[in-house]
Amino acid sequence: MHIQDSRWSSASAIAPGGAVGAVAGNGRGDGPRTAPLRVDAQRNLEHVLRAAREVFGELGYGAPMEDVARRARVGVGTVYRRFPSKDVLVRRIAEEETSRLTDQARAALGQEDEPWSALSRFLRTSVASGAGRLLPPQVLRVGVAEEGESDEARVPQQRTQPGGGELRLVPEAPAAAGDDAGAAALLDVVGQLVERARAAGELRPDVSVSDVLLVIATAAPSLPDAAQQAAASARLLDILLEGLRSRPV
Repeated sequence: MHIQDSRWSSASAIAPGGAVGAVAGNGRGDGPRTAPLRVDAQRNLEHVLRAAREVFGELGYGAPMEDVARRARVGVGTVYRRFPSKDVLVRRIAEEETSRLTDQARAALGQEDEPWSALSRFLRTSVASGAGRLLPPQVLRVGVAEEGESDEARVPQQRTQPGGGELRLVPEAPAAAGDDAGAAALLDVVGQLVERARAAGELRPDVSVSDVLLVIATAAPSLPDAAQQAAASARLLDILLEGLRSRPV
């Protein structure tokens, strides 16, 4: 994992449909409208987004915009025309990944009757898609539990404190409303998967939502060979699932 915290700007300049800052008055005084992207501009945007997912997946969100531009085979100026700062691009990728993970969790919740099957399906689907390498910082945070503190309604933090200790969900620094909404939706549906499996006696009682997200992150190694990466991810996930599962006393 190479996910790094960054100070994300709360103001995203991305307009609906992927256009950045391409709004203009419509002449009728009834508000702005989005100017459609030209075909070549839309193609460049798709290349930049694909390259950003690859680069951030391999190097983490700390990777420079120049690396994204090189992977997309465009000038760095083109990247900045679409995304005026790296924070805006990071936010776009992280929001898309959060939404995709939420959809995967909802599908598992709605289509699998057995609680353990639903949880394991979500984990396998998410790991196979490489989701762990793009988990946004505000949903992947690990801290140390202090005596008497509750795990409820907290966001995981990717940070370990000196001296070790038990992992738990801890509060996140203030983020943009869109970030909070997307993270909350993901944590809610994953929480339902966890609670169902725990209530059925199939999940260890000490396993939390943060542990499940850590499994997704840990089981998605970035290796140069795609076949080796898929095999390593599947093998590691099998081991981690065994660690999550409840065992008869």
